[in-house]
Parts: sequence; C-alpha cells; structure tokens
Amino acid sequence: MLSPVLLTLIWSLGFVLQAFALPYHGADFSSLLLLESTTNVTYSSPSSPPQPFETILADYGTNLARIRIWTASTYDLPYGLALAKRAQAAGMDLLIDLHYDDTWADAGHQAIPSGWPTDLEGLTAQVYNYTKGLVTSFNEQGTPIQFIQIGNEINDGLLWPTGQISVNGFGPASELLHAGVLAVRSVSPTTKTVIHLANGWDEADVAYFYGGIFNVSSGEEGLGGGLQESDVDAMGFSYYPFYGTDATLTALTSSMESVIGNYSKNVMVVETDWPAVCNTTATPLSEPTIPVSVAGQEYWVQDINDVLDGINLLYPDKAIGIVYWEPGWIGNAALGSGCADTLLVTSTGEARESMSMFGLDM
Repeated sequence: MLSPVLLTLIWSLGFVLQAFALPYHGADFSSLLLLESTTNVTYSSPSSPPQPFETILADYGTNLARIRIWTASTYDLPYGLALAKRAQAAGMDLLIDLHYDDTWADAGHQAIPSGWPTDLEGLTAQVYNYTKGLVTSFNEQGTPIQFIQIGNEINDGLLWPTGQISVNGFGPASELLHAGVLAVRSVSPTTKTVIHLANGWDEADVAYFYGGIFNVSSGEEGLGGGLQESDVDAMGFSYYPFYGTDATLTALTSSMESVIGNYSKNVMVVETDWPAVCNTTATPLSEPTIPVSVAGQEYWVQDINDVLDGINLLYPDKAIGIVYWEPGWIGNAALGSGCADTLLVTSTGEARESMSMFGLDM
C-alpha cells in the first residue's frame, strides 16, 4: 500500500503536469488522402499492426487536426470534408486552414483564385460567400470547425495584388480578413477565428503586421469595414528552425510575450518541424545545440512547449497549442526544407519514438 506522503507527491506531480499541459496537441496531416490514393502507403506503430494514420496519431495523444483547403485542385473542399470526417471519428477537433488560393498560399505566394473577381468590392463579397458556404458544408456533414484560419501565412496580406500590403497598404487586406470573419460568425458563432503569420519569432515583423491591420479600410463604400481586434480569437504562427538562424527560442519567447501583452489573444504555433536527418553545413539550424535526430525532434517540440508554458505563467491560458506539420508525408520527407527528413515516421510508415511528442511534449 502506498504511503500518504507518496500518494500526495504523485497527486501533486499529476496536478503540475496537467497545469502545464497545453490544451491542443496538433498535427497537420492534410496529405494523407492524397498519399492513400496515389501510393501503397501504410502506417503502423511498434506496438500495433497497420492502421489508419489518424488512429495512430490519436493513440499517441494528438487531439487537433489541422487541414488545409485550397479553392481548387488537390486540397479542395470535398477533400477537406472527407479528411475532417476521419479526424473527428478519431476524436480530434478541427483547425481548418483556408489558403484562399488554387494552390499553396504562403508568405511568398498569395494568388487570387481563377475565376474570382480582382476588384476589392467583388473580391470581398467573394471571400464572404466562399467562406460562409465552406463553414456551412462542415456544419451540415456533422463536423463543426473548432478553429479556422482566415488565410495562411499572410504577413504581406492575401489575394495578391489586391490585398497585398506592400502594394496597396493595410486597408484592402484588412477588409478581406474582416469579410472572412463575418462569414464564419454568421453561420458558426462558436468557431474560433485565427490569423496566421509566418516567422512567429520575428517580433518586429509581427508587430508591424498587427500594428497596421486593425481598424483600417480602403475608404471605398459598401465593403463592410476593416478587421477589428474583436474579430480575432487566436493568433497562429509558423516557427521553423531551418529558414534562418535568427529563429531562436529566445526570439520566439520575446515575440510571443510582446504580441500577447499588446493584444491579449490566444496564441498557437500552428506549424513546426525538426529534422531527424539534415546536413547542417548546407542548412544551418537556429538551435544548433539540439541534436539532429529522432530524439532531437522531441527536444525541439518540448522546448517550444517550455516557451509557451513560460508565457502562460505571465499570461495565464493564453498559449494554447502546438501543431507539427505533415508528420507522415512519406515521399516528401524534406517537407520543403533543406533537410533530408523531418517526418515522425520511417520510410515504411512505422511511427518513430518522436511520435510520443503529442502526448509527452506538448
């Protein structure tokens, strides 16, 4: 029989771990249906036979599925709806990532979809109607959205050139974002809206964006006004180690503390990876003391978690989650980086030890 003192210690440790655990342990596995339809990929864990990848992720502790949606092509609305059904059946909440593009939208590419208007008034109406219809489709199939990104890595705006900040200022981008938020809230008022920026570690860039995007408009009539602080429920950020050595954990800490201090919003790291294999001479990493290895993948995510835990000591409950980007995209192990392999599975689909990050390190 355990002594009262030991029972108290166990209870106290459990309380501490619960107190510091982030609510959302996420994975973006948007490529899954594409892989299944074009390859013979299967997934397994050391303790189980092959089973659906979302089941493995959930078993390891993933409770949030991030799903990208393009306006056309591969990751279109029917694709996203199908994957959402599977994620929800595995017990996950949904973070829907709207690219507002027929293909990848990111900090360097934000094209107006084919067939959409290019003038601001028409484009604003299109964003509203498209977003409203999309959220309605998720509701109608019984997979309501918990979080939705109004754009993907929109540091320089969205729907270029009309909504490009460096070309037309903050006004058009602000109005387009406001239209997206209004659409979401018109049909799903409990869905949390997310604004997503790349390089969350870059305090100056984050401050520049949020210092200009609120309460502005183009000055044209009938467009509904610009983005308000109340439109934003959470601020999402990408944070990668291989696109610049300035992306340190110290820089991330400073940036997150600053943006929460200024706007008192929830924050999430909605994209991150760490390499299991990488030539760091060719691709220097921002935290060189963390090993390039399967174990290093866990250390990296644990360190991000530690940053967010520290922020929650200053601003309780403001940091709410981490999302690992494409942990199982076999055949694309570099995931756009200069490193050879950033996956959490082997080339044969078996979960690596680092998959335990979803239960232990977030």
